[in-house]
Amino acid sequence: MAQAMVNFRMDEELKKDMEQACKEMGLNMTTAFTIFATKVSKERRIPFEIAADPDPFYSEANIYRLRKAIADVESGRSKLTERELIEADDD
Repeated sequence: MAQAMVNFRMDEELKKDMEQACKEMGLNMTTAFTIFATKVSKERRIPFEIAADPDPFYSEANIYRLRKAIADVESGRSKLTERELIEADDD
């Protein structure tokens, strides 16, 4: 199989950290990236979760809590007082 050269730039500190992590696993960076490329090619997906927004406000648990609170208010099971709204703004 013919070999191809791939070049890209990354933060110097990130490179050092990755080299060290690879070394601890008995790999070098070329092998690590080859494993990554092989997995992506075979599975047609990134082999780990990528999150666009790590903000906990948008977490599944918080979205569920907010939707439940809205449903409770809309159904009359719960009421928000001015004090609760003000205290929520202080958090």
